[in-house]
Amino acid sequence: MRAGLLRMAALMTPHERFLFDLNGFLVVRNVLTEAEVASANAAIDANAGGLVPRGKSLRNTQADSPMAAPGPRLDLGGMLYWEEPHCSIFREILTHPSLLRFYTELCGEGYRMDHQPLVIVQDADSEGFSLHGGPISGADGVPAGSFNPELQYRCVNGQPWTSLLAVSVQLSDHNPGDGGFCVVRGSHKLNLPVPSAVVHGRDPDFVAEHLHQPVTKKGDVVLFSEATVHGATPWRGDHQRRIALYRFSPPNMGYGRGYTEIPAESLRTMTPSQRAVLEPPYAVRLERPLVTAEVAASDSAAPTVRPRATAKKELDRALFGTEYF
Repeated sequence: MRAGLLRMAALMTPHERFLFDLNGFLVVRNVLTEAEVASANAAIDANAGGLVPRGKSLRNTQADSPMAAPGPRLDLGGMLYWEEPHCSIFREILTHPSLLRFYTELCGEGYRMDHQPLVIVQDADSEGFSLHGGPISGADGVPAGSFNPELQYRCVNGQPWTSLLAVSVQLSDHNPGDGGFCVVRGSHKLNLPVPSAVVHGRDPDFVAEHLHQPVTKKGDVVLFSEATVHGATPWRGDHQRRIALYRFSPPNMGYGRGYTEIPAESLRTMTPSQRAVLEPPYAVRLERPLVTAEVAASDSAAPTVRPRATAKKELDRALFGTEYF
């Protein structure tokens, strides 16, 4: 496995690996240039008519809790399928050369996009998002305290792995006191459910000591395991908050099912490496296209594929009428 990873791209540094294993998240600085951030924001402006405010039925903060605020969060989807040039920067995140090594190490060779990517926009005094995620179902889960197989983190023989990796591309600054993304460091290793008072920010001592808001600049990227308990505090900044949120998973795992509805025309206009990331879930040994650093740098190079034995394909054809079981 490690040899295969080394062929894919440079791995995380020992320090990066240590920090991710310790905290459950990592901030990667200056991933996007100023021009790339401007391009992403211009694309959002051009498609702002698709912004959808979260109505009362979709708000998960408790009224009058520290996570609540009068204004709604605004969501925007479909960035991968916008017309050129607006889709370009969002497609590039799928195989971005500064992020490829993190995707590959944390999800494995053949990583895939899971959820459809989402732009989150917040104006001043808009609500946050109650704490969620974690390897154990939370206080509001049913049943509370049970194992959550969909959101897990492991580190075996120095190799980190997560069942669902979140990638939050910062398109505006998040200064101290602005609010926004917050995380409970180390919670990806929890063995107990998160108390309800913590989920809704009603435990001031916990909030003061354990709820962390990373300070980030536009162009930074926050990587976190969905097994890490996270949420958002209300936005108090004097500028509009904007992030683009992606989720990736190991090659043979799937949480979302949006991959069943990707427009065929959009796939035809993507590079081979981008199309490879949008493959449905199945194992690498079944000839999954693998994105390498060389492939990602090309608009035409075919992804690497490990060939499956001809005899096994012939057996499957004889048994099932298909090349793969």
